Amino acid sequence: MVQTAAASRARTQPPGPLPQELAAVMWPELPAVAEEMVHEIGRAVPEYRPLLEGSYRTVLLHCVRQNLTSFVELVADPAASTAERDQLCRRLGQFEAHEGRGLHCLQSALRVGARVGLRRATTVGTRYNLPASLIVAFADAVFAYTDVIESLCREGYVAARGGGDDAWESQRGRLLRLILAGVSDVVTADRVRGAANRAGTSPGPEPSPPSPLTELAGRVGWRIPEQVTLVALAPDAGRNGLRLPGRLDEDILTDLGDQRPHLLVPGEVDEPRAARLESALDGRRAVLGVTVGLGSAADSLRWARQTLSLVESGVLPEAPLTRCEEHLVTLWLTGDPALAERLAVRQLAPLSGLTPGQRERLVDTLRTWLTTRGTAAQMAQVLHLHPQTVRYRMRALKRVLGAQLGDPDQRFATELALRALHLRGRAGVRPPAGAHTKGREPELPRGHEGD
Repeated sequence: MVQTAAASRARTQPPGPLPQELAAVMWPELPAVAEEMVHEIGRAVPEYRPLLEGSYRTVLLHCVRQNLTSFVELVADPAASTAERDQLCRRLGQFEAHEGRGLHCLQSALRVGARVGLRRATTVGTRYNLPASLIVAFADAVFAYTDVIESLCREGYVAARGGGDDAWESQRGRLLRLILAGVSDVVTADRVRGAANRAGTSPGPEPSPPSPLTELAGRVGWRIPEQVTLVALAPDAGRNGLRLPGRLDEDILTDLGDQRPHLLVPGEVDEPRAARLESALDGRRAVLGVTVGLGSAADSLRWARQTLSLVESGVLPEAPLTRCEEHLVTLWLTGDPALAERLAVRQLAPLSGLTPGQRERLVDTLRTWLTTRGTAAQMAQVLHLHPQTVRYRMRALKRVLGAQLGDPDQRFATELALRALHLRGRAGVRPPAGAHTKGREPELPRGHEGD
């Protein structure tokens, strides 16, 4: 989160190394740019669409024009006063807080405005044959100016909510803990009752008071989503609280002080959101949990943490941002190691009388057959063996596990056990040798005992 002190320092600086003469080119463009920005904001930010009619549109247009004017004034004179703009932006933040919206709506509007401004800069640059280096410097200035505007709006927003940045973040952390504790069930019931009463379909009792979650979400301006995605983060080695180098989207809830830090992202994490998240994490290992209903947030976090442990142990490949959704089978197979080991002992018990080398070779061949169901020649390519060697091994397996391989349920259980053993092998865990059984040692075909 941008701190107030940083915002104050930023406001003393010009928006970028732009030549002052550029202001003369920019002034005539402002009226049309302001209109286009308001139109695009209404199209791209659904929360504002109903408001862009009547008097509110006039107010928004005035705010956009004021911010554009201040930007050009700073280009023309870096020492120009920004007092009027600063006051206006703080009032915008206060208005968002009073309306019960989160700052993510205003952030989206600012991003839309920046895109419109950059599009117009490209057009004007072509018209006036401006150098590409100047357009790049202009883009840097626009982004820096947008950050300043956002921090000013945040000041007003936080002030309207009755606390500083630390208090605001503390309340958002409590909100996340309430969700993980399952308080969302109360919210869902309140929503159902409220919708029924508004529709007149139920003459039931008066709506119950807002749940703690609903009340707290309204206090910090966070819109309660239907679905959420939890994110598990690798902690710092010192476990003194995590500090992220980048900046997260405003609607993301965080608990970075936990020994196992985590985030909550409203809704699904699409590719643009994942890219912004990865940029904020700046190389820190993280796992996206499964997108679930709000009441199942704790499950999403639990699965994300289990997946993170699989990445750390080497079972899953290293990646800056791993999606739990892509590894559900692995997650399931490794979810109860003791049970998986017991299954392996039971299914591979007929092989327990073999030497470790013989058992390992037959298990490798069996796993390949269950996975590929290929011919001896096809399996030989996978195992890098002669086809005849594969045939000998398969005969030995059928002689030892014949009934087990012929029964669909037993065959499926054996495949699960072998897949779990293979995953444990990636993590450096030795598989069980199998239960000891009475009787003579199973015999391999003569002349190929060492294959």
